[in-house]
Amino acid sequence: MATAFHPLPNLFDAFHALLDRLAPRAAPAHPPRTPVQRPVWNGPVRQPPARPQPARALRIVRLVEPSASRAVAGRMVISGRMADVCAELDRMAALESRAA
Repeated sequence: MATAFHPLPNLFDAFHALLDRLAPRAAPAHPPRTPVQRPVWNGPVRQPPARPQPARALRIVRLVEPSASRAVAGRMVISGRMADVCAELDRMAALESRAA
């Protein structure tokens, strides 16, 4: 099978070259982007020290039913930091052991 010579693609290339000479291409609408500059320091970033948080108070709520006698402790809700709640429970256990 013989390969035929196609003058048409060569004619288009010559035509585009002539157009480029006669009418230069317009500048792009947006300026070219500059690459992002990387910081010189690639080490760990130090965060500023956190401000100390004010200590939250331990909150103890006792719910006593009006029909219950004084000997019944009722229900209790203790909220706060875990260390404070545990310390309060230890204090209450020590008071109960002294009373008994």
